Amino acid sequence: MIRLLIAGAIAYAAYRITKKVIDDVPDDFDPFLPPPQDEREALGRQSAAMGVEPQR
Repeated sequence: MIRLLIAGAIAYAAYRITKKVIDDVPDDFDPFLPPPQDEREALGRQSAAMGVEPQR
């Protein structure tokens, strides 16, 4: 019975911490970049991130 109470307390604490972290994120935060319209543009960005020139 004690184990169940401890597990419940840990789960509740994790829930409260997660809820607080989520609430601390500003409302205007945009986590996702829009997908590129052009496949060449996507290849250029990926290659630039890897530090190499794209082969076309």
